[in-house]
Amino acid sequence: MKLNKGVLFILLGASFFGFTPIFAKLGFSYGYSLGQINIVQMVISSFLLWTFTLLKRSSFKGLNKKNVLQIMITGCFIGLTSIFYYGSMQYLPASLAIILMFQFVWIGIILEWIFSKIKPAPVTVLSIILILVGVFFASDILNGEIQGLPIKGFIYGILSAFTYAGFIFFSGKVAVNVDPWTRSSLMVTGSTILVFVLFMPDIPTVLPLEENLLTTAFGVSLFGAVLPPLLFAAGAPLVSGGIANILTTIELPIAILSASIILSETVTPLQWLGTAIILVAIAFNEFGTNLFRIRKHY
Repeated sequence: MKLNKGVLFILLGASFFGFTPIFAKLGFSYGYSLGQINIVQMVISSFLLWTFTLLKRSSFKGLNKKNVLQIMITGCFIGLTSIFYYGSMQYLPASLAIILMFQFVWIGIILEWIFSKIKPAPVTVLSIILILVGVFFASDILNGEIQGLPIKGFIYGILSAFTYAGFIFFSGKVAVNVDPWTRSSLMVTGSTILVFVLFMPDIPTVLPLEENLLTTAFGVSLFGAVLPPLLFAAGAPLVSGGIANILTTIELPIAILSASIILSETVTPLQWLGTAIILVAIAFNEFGTNLFRIRKHY
């Protein structure tokens, strides 16, 4: 029963995150800038997360001046990911921006290799190759659909993958003994400060706060920064790490499906094939790596 609950929580959390492109695209359609959306989103996220943290009476044990700064700097990767991810959507179809951001999977493996000296297993190398093959099909290069799209959108998309991979890598290294809710709140505080600094000229333009901007930013915040962490925190302890990683990949098809149905973006059969290959490659890496370790142990 616990396993079922854990699986359900993680699937819901990843699914919610898959709806964030809808609100980002909606905000751009209203004429709001990348800075305006990010500023309001971060303020709402900070308020909600700190409210949850304080109401839950989360522990502040283990915090000191050094690791508070480290946690907030790590949180800056969240802000950068948000900026690059939504920035990519300004120039590219949401489905393509999502696929580019999802390259964090193999980038994270490379970061582990460089910084932690953990050499990827042969099955992991094969998984990376499969992911890149999946990207080839998912980007619809064969149909020439990416021709004419601004290169800036692709740069933002790849940068979002690097910053997201950086967040995952460093968040697993910094102050891991501190209460997860306290860490999350400090991270989003660091992210908020970064967004304020980078988009300082846009700060006065969010006031008076319009209903459409508030709705858009609240949607991005709730589905991107509040509900997923809440559900992951509840579900992750009930399943293995490998299963949790595989379950979170539901975000990719959910995001592409929502972009197709709600945003009316065209998703070709080849793109769905590429998406399926990426998901299979991720699952293959998780199961294959564990099997490789078991055989090596014996």
